[in-house]
Amino acid sequence: MTGYYDYVLGLIPVALIGVTASLTLVGLSVTSALPFGAVAAGTVMAHAMFVRNPVASDAPSERSFDGDAGERSAVGGSAAGGSSAGTAD
Repeated sequence: MTGYYDYVLGLIPVALIGVTASLTLVGLSVTSALPFGAVAAGTVMAHAMFVRNPVASDAPSERSFDGDAGERSAVGGSAAGGSSAGTAD
């Protein structure tokens, strides 16, 4: 199943090469036509990143841990026990 971003990945080189080749056939030199192709490819990428940004609608929300296990305590030590104060026994 092809989606929007599959088409974008195919359209980036098509835009770069196609616009450059079209402008070269019209009479522009390759050195002058290449920046126009790069702008066209950049526009496709910018549209994919900023206009139709890849946001997962089915992404799971952040899961909380069971209790405070794995979280740091207020004094800087781990919740699993022990302190990081460096006391000698």
